Amino acid sequence: MSGGDAYRRARHLAEAGRCGEAESTLRAALATAPADADLLTLLGHVLRRQRDYAGALAASDAAVTARPDLADAHAERAESLLALVRDRDALAAAEEAVRLAPHDPWVHLVRARTLTSARRFPEARAAARHGLALAPRSVEGLLTVADVARCAGDRDEAEEAARAALALDPGNTYGRWLLAMVDAERLRVGRSMRALRDVARENPARPDVISMTWPIRSLLSALRRWFAVAIVLVGAGVLLSSWWPPAALLTRILAALFAVVIAGFALRVLIPAGRLPWRCLRLVPALLRRASLGGMVTVGVQVALLLAYAVTGWWIFAVLALVTVPVLWGLGFAELLGARLDDPGYLHALTEVGREFRDWGADLAQWWRDTKRELRETWNDDHPDTGQAPR
Repeated sequence: MSGGDAYRRARHLAEAGRCGEAESTLRAALATAPADADLLTLLGHVLRRQRDYAGALAASDAAVTARPDLADAHAERAESLLALVRDRDALAAAEEAVRLAPHDPWVHLVRARTLTSARRFPEARAAARHGLALAPRSVEGLLTVADVARCAGDRDEAEEAARAALALDPGNTYGRWLLAMVDAERLRVGRSMRALRDVARENPARPDVISMTWPIRSLLSALRRWFAVAIVLVGAGVLLSSWWPPAALLTRILAALFAVVIAGFALRVLIPAGRLPWRCLRLVPALLRRASLGGMVTVGVQVALLLAYAVTGWWIFAVLALVTVPVLWGLGFAELLGARLDDPGYLHALTEVGREFRDWGADLAQWWRDTKRELRETWNDDHPDTGQAPR
């Protein structure tokens, strides 16, 4: 099979979702043409689809080495770097792809994604819209516009673009997931959970269980911010009432109001979500599950403490509620870490960070050994009669 035939066959297999067969076809072709940049670029794409991000980056690097002027190779390399949480390098690769092929819609969409990851939203939206303008009926272009708009906080544009993409491709899995997450952010809880459940049923091999726990995780995320502020305000009221007694009654009323509002908000989110988020919570990484359950327990304790203070007026309950705020934030950090533990790119990035720290520690230890040796040699040179260096 010629290189061109192998490329076409592998591309067809990848588009059909048969990435394993596509990889085998490409590797067989590369055995006879190891420097074929097109084959290497497609191999990088296939490996990335299989979440082998390190392998995808190696293939893309080889493609760039074989043909530095191939824009697709740089764009695919940017995608792999993005998956490996190397945002700065990803943006540089995307910029090079745009420079080489300024009229290619795909490279502008890749650049938009890298800019979004860097939180440079105005530039990302401009890049996404430019890519879409070059290919107005591109489903990928519309979904990229939707994704960037959602990350930038413009849910109206995100929903509009996602619906336009689904009008062209009603079965698009990512488009349906994206629309479900926009619904989630607008607290359309029932509709969002139904859409996520349907997507999971159609992709039983890789159900997105973490996304289906969003009612629990989003609730905790919101409470970490403004419920913590509410508890701090109650604590400040308790402190104020110690020298201005009339503030005590107002503080107790505020504590009761905050507790009731929090309980109502939690019910508003969790009741329409049903049992599905709790079932999915059993399937997520252990750290995420324990942190989420710990967060829910902590919030329950905080509500109970505020109600106890509101009823009794005992300041110790408000102080205990205040003490639980750092606990809730610590659990939030653990939850954020746990949510990424099934992401090979994130794990690879953590491994690289750990390796850098180990290398830094080894360099520091070597520097200390060299310094001690040099000090000892200097002492011996300056005090030849003592015959003993200081420790």
